[in-house]
Amino acid sequence: EANNMAKKEAAPQSGHFHAVRFYEDDSSLCRIVGDFLSEGFPIGQVAVVIATPAHQQGVLRRLAELNLDAASLQASGDLILFDAGETMARFMVDGMPSQERFDAAMTDVLERACGGRRDCTVRAYGEMVDLLWQAGMHAAAIRLEMLWNQLANTHQFSLLCGYSMGSFYKDAAYQDICDQHSHVVSYEGQSARLH
Repeated sequence: EANNMAKKEAAPQSGHFHAVRFYEDDSSLCRIVGDFLSEGFPIGQVAVVIATPAHQQGVLRRLAELNLDAASLQASGDLILFDAGETMARFMVDGMPSQERFDAAMTDVLERACGGRRDCTVRAYGEMVDLLWQAGMHAAAIRLEMLWNQLANTHQFSLLCGYSMGSFYKDAAYQDICDQHSHVVSYEGQSARLH
């Protein structure tokens, strides 16, 4: 029962967008991420990508396909790329995310993305949870999702998480991940509310 209460307490807030995309291949993932980020630029939102180098390059290719100049977006600070493994190393302690270190690291990332702008909302894509899940560190991945949900109480961001479908072997694991998200994103890029 305590575990269920913890899940409910850390579940995404009703107005917060914390989506999950279960992907079969890198190209569909990068297309969805690029589309998600591109929707924010015209309304003044900035973008953060916390991904592997290969996925960073795929997202940049997708932005180019959408006629967006990623180099200009990066130069202006409207698009910032972070390596998922290096970023995660900033807050992992003994195989689990430290809340204090996570808050400090991600607050730094979000503030850097906003660059002092008022009423700044960040669109972020992250796959640190997927790296944990693929390494068999399922409890750490769920804990990281909870920390993102808690951070949403003090910071404005929309977060899209990516999980490789090859990493899922049990329905219970799939449900545990969905419980930490407000939306799931389909192959076509459509988001559906989970809660």
